[in-house]
Amino acid sequence: MLIGRKKEKQVLTNALQEEYSQFIAVYGRRRVGKTFLIRESFNYQFCFQYTGAANISSRKQLARFQMALKEHGLKDVAVLTNWILAFSELKRFINTQPAGKKVVFLDELPWMDAPRSGFLSELESFWNDWASARKDIVFIVCGSATSWMIKKIIKNKRGLHNRLNHRIALQPFNLRECEALMKSRNIVMSRKQILEGYMVFGGVPYYWSLLERGASLSQEIDRLIFSRDGELYDEFNMLYAALFKKPEPYVKVIELLAKKKKGMTRLELIEAGKLEDNGRLTEILNDLEWCGFIRGYSMLGRKVKDEIFQLIDHFTLFYYEFINGKRHSKNYWQAMQGRPQHNTWCGLAFERVCLWHIDQIKMKLGISGVLTDEYAWRCLPDKKSGRKGVQIDLLIDRSDGIIDLCEMKYSKKEYAITEHYEEELIQKKSVFMEVTQTKNAVHTVMITSNGLTHNAYTGEIQNELDLNDLFL
Repeated sequence: MLIGRKKEKQVLTNALQEEYSQFIAVYGRRRVGKTFLIRESFNYQFCFQYTGAANISSRKQLARFQMALKEHGLKDVAVLTNWILAFSELKRFINTQPAGKKVVFLDELPWMDAPRSGFLSELESFWNDWASARKDIVFIVCGSATSWMIKKIIKNKRGLHNRLNHRIALQPFNLRECEALMKSRNIVMSRKQILEGYMVFGGVPYYWSLLERGASLSQEIDRLIFSRDGELYDEFNMLYAALFKKPEPYVKVIELLAKKKKGMTRLELIEAGKLEDNGRLTEILNDLEWCGFIRGYSMLGRKVKDEIFQLIDHFTLFYYEFINGKRHSKNYWQAMQGRPQHNTWCGLAFERVCLWHIDQIKMKLGISGVLTDEYAWRCLPDKKSGRKGVQIDLLIDRSDGIIDLCEMKYSKKEYAITEHYEEELIQKKSVFMEVTQTKNAVHTVMITSNGLTHNAYTGEIQNELDLNDLFL
């Protein structure tokens, strides 16, 4: 059963009604449900489907492609020694099919592009010289190696430049979609449990699909992640190896950001990791952002070079907090519940959940139709003036003359603002207005996991949201 993805499915199925052939690229991180979306959208009916295999030679890849052609019904398939012959045989096969739309689906496309194989140039020729000149082809390519898909297909500056009819960047589920997935599988979970699951798994559908009925969420996390035979025990290494041919430099940047939950500027990354300040670092940061592992925030009123890079992938952050380099006893995660490390993690993880649900926050604030920019902002301490440092993880700069300063707090019961915290909120707002010299009205918005206690110190709060609002 396909959960959500209505717009994406519509794009795919609409291609069958178009007069001319359509070329569609689908990309997104590993396990996000790309292949499932495509198969469900076309009811598993393809003229031809082939999935590339990872880490094999071009010769073996071509042999597998040859077998796929035979399995789809092509007779007397030539021995495929290069991609010229492979696409020639694919064209011959398509020409044997009945009239009507023919859906051709190449999955895990980046794995087919072995060095010096000539794959990409023949793919370009297949589309530009043959398929695009027809009216009956729906050509879909897909891949988890998001950086490859972006560079070689989406932003191709050669033969495929501006040739795509549609591109679908498949995003992880939001909280509401995770809730719908659990209901579809008859797994009973409260919204607080779904929130904690999201803080571990993010919105990756495959991770959620591994949960089984009859056990608590803590038990399932122990089974899947902390047991040696768990399906996600080695997921971290597999995740980055699947996305990047040489994952080591990417993991190094990820490790640096994992140590600084509030994020780092490019200069801070270079100094902390002794990295070279060159185009390769720019490429790594862009790739990680395209894949959804990090988020680059421009600080309001600052130059792009001062951009903050923040690690926002839930599973990666969970890995570095609780898994990397640590030994685990039996039922580790169940034993962690309520401990100081767990409580601290919940606070930081809840902030990241909010950052993944900005659309829902805007909807609750009634500003879905208002043009906005989202920022992080920080101000370092100034010894001369005595000004304290300020960190604001989410600012919503609205075109209607208001800036929402969002505070995000996790608690197991209603959150109560203290006198000290009220003073901190006032100071944050004051420093922000002084340093930025903004003329807009600045509103403090409180986002809590379990509601807000109204007391003598809530007067600074202009709007408040709770967990249910993130499920909109």
